[in-house]
Amino acid sequence: MLFRTTSDPLEDIEFLVRSKHRVAVLDALTESPATREDLRAETAASPSTISRTVRAFEERNWISRNGDRYEATQLGAFVATGMRDLIDRLETERTLRDVWQWFPSDAGGFTVEMVADATVTVAESDAPYAPVNRFLSLLRETDQFRFVGADIALLEPCKDELRQQIVSGMQTSIIDPPSVAEYILSTYRDHCSPALERRNFTVKLHDDLPPYGVSLFDDRIAVSCYDPDSGMVRAILDTDDPVARDWAESIFESYHDEARPLALEGTEA
Repeated sequence: MLFRTTSDPLEDIEFLVRSKHRVAVLDALTESPATREDLRAETAASPSTISRTVRAFEERNWISRNGDRYEATQLGAFVATGMRDLIDRLETERTLRDVWQWFPSDAGGFTVEMVADATVTVAESDAPYAPVNRFLSLLRETDQFRFVGADIALLEPCKDELRQQIVSGMQTSIIDPPSVAEYILSTYRDHCSPALERRNFTVKLHDDLPPYGVSLFDDRIAVSCYDPDSGMVRAILDTDDPVARDWAESIFESYHDEARPLALEGTEA
């Protein structure tokens, strides 16, 4: 049975986060024994800060001393792991905070955990095409590409690269809303004709696609989102997480099964 002390655990959390060096010191001592000098070199903290920190850790039984070297106890390692997990979670939340509203958080199976290690590229005032450029870099590195969504703001700027990749043999399957297919065909028909004639390229139509884009590449998946008012691509996140891959595959297949082929003479089969 565990006996709780009267102290509040939040006090220990506050103690750890009050100085940026404390978590670093505990992490270092969890990895391997170290002297105070080692800890100063590792964390760039002052000698007085290191002295106060190791003394406080000893009082909590988080570290033990053997000669001039300190190392984390099992309790200290337990605390260090928990703090690192918390910090990692907060770093993920901070990355996603301003763009999460644009992603399919209400879609079944889409979770923060599966995109926790994703590369998130956001359109900023000084780099409005950063998400498009990230998409292009992924497109250039894949031999197979599948896309489902209404995000013409992502596909249109990449039409030249997409056409070249298809002509070069990239296996490609796109599910568009009829309005997007009609726009592309009417605006870029001559440009698209060489790609449309390729056996490795299929386009299907669906009337009720999600307000975001799901892309599947060889090794990564990407989710793109855009502002429906401005049409601007707000962000794209891409990941090689296997759970995210399974989610993207299921989204694509569910719409693919319901979609109808594009007729070359128009937008309807």
